[in-house]
Amino acid sequence: MDTALTRLTGVRHPVVQTGMGWVAGPRLVSATAEAGGLGILASATMTFDELAAAITETKKRTANPFGVNLRADAADAGERVDLLIAEGVRVASFALAPREEQIAKLKDNGVVVIPSVGAARHAEKVAGWGADAVIVQGGEGGGHTGAVATTLLLPSVLDAVDIPVVAAGGFFDGRGLAAALAYGAAGVAMGTRFLLTSDSTVPDDVKRSYLERGLAGTVVTRRVDGLPHRVLRTELVERLESAGRVRSLVQAARNAVRFRSLTGLSVAGMVREGLAMKRANELTWSQVVMAANTPMLLRSGLVEGRTDAGVLASGQVVGLLDDLPTVAALVEQLVREAETTLKRLPTQLTE
Repeated sequence: MDTALTRLTGVRHPVVQTGMGWVAGPRLVSATAEAGGLGILASATMTFDELAAAITETKKRTANPFGVNLRADAADAGERVDLLIAEGVRVASFALAPREEQIAKLKDNGVVVIPSVGAARHAEKVAGWGADAVIVQGGEGGGHTGAVATTLLLPSVLDAVDIPVVAAGGFFDGRGLAAALAYGAAGVAMGTRFLLTSDSTVPDDVKRSYLERGLAGTVVTRRVDGLPHRVLRTELVERLESAGRVRSLVQAARNAVRFRSLTGLSVAGMVREGLAMKRANELTWSQVVMAANTPMLLRSGLVEGRTDAGVLASGQVVGLLDDLPTVAALVEQLVREAETTLKRLPTQLTE
């Protein structure tokens, strides 16, 4: 399917697998690239050396284009930008708005820059700085999310910018891709749907826990890191919701220390990242501590399989999923269904 996104990135289909922390590693990303979509490595939960190794492994698995998701406020963001350039990575995506100079350096070296945004004004800002495209996620999406539904957020962003817009939040099949294209989007980005494939490294018991959920199986909570975060409803989340503020902060501080030990990040590095996060997102210090807590809670669930002690980010689409296809089968079916849906529309209009 030829769209502005496929022409920009060199992929065959306008389907993006998002950079989910602890989930989007070389196996899933290369499977997406081989299927013709745009797979994005999640680097926020990797050390610099782990990211370098992940890029190398992904390149061994596929010769097709792929991307890397970066944190613009990371202490070593500049080094990671240089790594992407040196390795010839096709796309740099950002969960938070990148700095203007980061966009310029990447673009000057042939890397396509696609930040994620949650509002039309954010899209206008990064477009003004030179971003090549944006991913816009509506409130249905998993992980950090906003309150505005995709059906309202997407057209507001499309009206605000003249660069390609990729729709995220609530997409899982070809009908959704057809709908996004009808709105004027250049493609769709999906997280939960790719997490629930056989190519995902998430433990099978955890995948089954996802598949057991209905449409009311997720909740948006601020108890994970102080920001709106859509996750599965679990006993742990219920405990976090009912826990007092002091208790939550103490546990968050403990997990922040564990994350520092796991990633090798120095105390000074954590402080620098905390200051950058505080400034970029206008957070309180308690929210900064809570944010440092998030990676360990996600790791417990998505890597260690601890549904009792981990947080499981999820979009609302989880309530409509009941299978674990290969990525190749998923993308093929999604594109075929989208094409069939679009071809059928003229007939429906004349009936």
